[in-house]
Amino acid sequence: MRRISSSMTFFYKRVFPLLWFGFLLIFMFVSVFLAPHADFSTTLPFVFVPAAMMIFGIYLMKKLVFDLVDEVWEDNEALLVKNAGQQQTIAFTDIKNVSYASMTSPPRVTLSLRQPSVFGDQIVFCAPVRLLPLASSPVIDDLINRIDRARQGHG
Repeated sequence: MRRISSSMTFFYKRVFPLLWFGFLLIFMFVSVFLAPHADFSTTLPFVFVPAAMMIFGIYLMKKLVFDLVDEVWEDNEALLVKNAGQQQTIAFTDIKNVSYASMTSPPRVTLSLRQPSVFGDQIVFCAPVRLLPLASSPVIDDLINRIDRARQGHG
């Protein structure tokens, strides 16, 4: 078996949100309680701007990060998908479309399934991170070609 999802998924899903929200909370706490201010009106921007950044961060992370599955492994003519303690094997022939968005951060691969799995009718995972972000991923290109061959019956 070969892992085709990024090993950075744990960082994107667990560590980065903690850093993002933790930094904003510390910034708000320091600006309100520890910094000497003449009155409360001078601290309002230091509360509202980080609060807006938190709301924006939640929205962005829901759209780009929190829907990623933890691991995707390729096993001959199937994928083994793992997320939150669950796993399911999905045959290449059960995948109707593969979408690869390399220009997002993290780079995302979306698999549309013919029949819903335990993870839903779409599986989204983080593609392996590359040093050249504008280049296509050879791992994902190979996956797309293998899925296409399996669907055509040339497995």
